[in-house]
Amino acid sequence: MYGIINKSIEELVIANFGDDKWKIIKEKSGIDVDFFISSEPYDDNITYLLASAVSREMAISIDAVFLAFGEWWVMKTSKEKYGSLMEAGGQNLKDFLLNLPVFHNRIMLVYPKLTPPEFKISNIAEKSLFVHYFSKRQGLKEFVRGLLYGLGKIYNTPVTVELINSREEGNSHEIFNVSW
Repeated sequence: MYGIINKSIEELVIANFGDDKWKIIKEKSGIDVDFFISSEPYDDNITYLLASAVSREMAISIDAVFLAFGEWWVMKTSKEKYGSLMEAGGQNLKDFLLNLPVFHNRIMLVYPKLTPPEFKISNIAEKSLFVHYFSKRQGLKEFVRGLLYGLGKIYNTPVTVELINSREEGNSHEIFNVSW
């Protein structure tokens, strides 16, 4: 994953718990990186080690860490770093979600070594749809759920996000039923 992901985790921890807590988490993660460069790719394991250290230090589940991080990513990092791309996604939550499958195509112009997930949309109704999440990376379903909740907040649209299909159950990908 790119450094911007790890920097965002750092920013989330510092904003909510302070710089001292970040230093403890970074030390407990065992990562020997002084600072993350946003535009540089890093081994995925670094992100997982950071999330695990946050989980242990804050005594919360890894799923809760990734859920909070997903919301943070949308509400802070994406909005600040990719404001124009986010705005181009649509005028409302439904439009943004319908455009989600092509969103990473635009991001790949900025991060050419990106290994993005793939999203597909199905079962489109007036107030709900299914978001299909395909990724080579394991363990990020709660991050995606957090992203979906964060998008609801950006568009001032309360959402319910129900996981209806999971790779943990032997399926090929996750499917979320997003309703508003």
